[in-house]
Amino acid sequence: MKENIRMKHRFLTTSVLACLALGALAQASSAQEASSNECSVAEFTMGLRFQQQSAEVRALQRQAYNIATQKLAAAVKKAADPSKLAIVSDLDETVIDNTALLARDLANCHTYDVWDTWLPWERNGKPTLIPGAKEFLDYANDLGVAIRYISDRSDKQKDYTLATLKELGLPQISAETVLLLGPPKVERRASVSKDYQIVLMLGDTLHDFDGGFRKTPLDDQKALVDENAAKWGTEWIVFPNTAYGTWSEEPLTIWSDETIIEKW
Repeated sequence: MKENIRMKHRFLTTSVLACLALGALAQASSAQEASSNECSVAEFTMGLRFQQQSAEVRALQRQAYNIATQKLAAAVKKAADPSKLAIVSDLDETVIDNTALLARDLANCHTYDVWDTWLPWERNGKPTLIPGAKEFLDYANDLGVAIRYISDRSDKQKDYTLATLKELGLPQISAETVLLLGPPKVERRASVSKDYQIVLMLGDTLHDFDGGFRKTPLDDQKALVDENAAKWGTEWIVFPNTAYGTWSEEPLTIWSDETIIEKW
């Protein structure tokens, strides 16, 4: 009899605890959903934290610049005249780090890929250098290779960007070498090709390398990546950017094991 009472007591206790746990989970889920509804950009927090704070992203950035250094050295060694060679580099999240702005916008629950906060940042912000950027660009400059910076920063605010890049101590900074938003990047690259052989391109988004990636459905982008498999790490050096990109609104692929579902 006493054993039956103990068992009932344990069952009731377990049931109560389970109910409390489920209630807590439901409250947490509701709070998370409410928070998500209140701040739609909150979902970018983990990606931005990785981009700004992780040692892994720093390693990837340095790895990219190490590869670029090796490939440039090989290209110069083969060239009859290194002054006829050029490298083309994006700026944001390739040479300079803008995550302080993104973090500020995220804290204010403000979409951070729009111009209303980006333009003041271009004028007054203090970006830092991506690890390895200055060493690589100085190396290219010392070899006599032309450097062209192609970025979609505002051309109307070009003087501010030039001042920022000079303050960071980057080489070959002038109105002629920094090509900002106007014609598509593919056209700006073509203008460089008129005078130089482009031996390396560096960027964090795929249209930094080929016009076929611009405003293209994600599946087509993936196919184009595979079609150009031999260029990654040889002619095209891509940098990690987990903070923003055309991928950001794509649904996740969910694993489902029907056998386990049926069993339970």
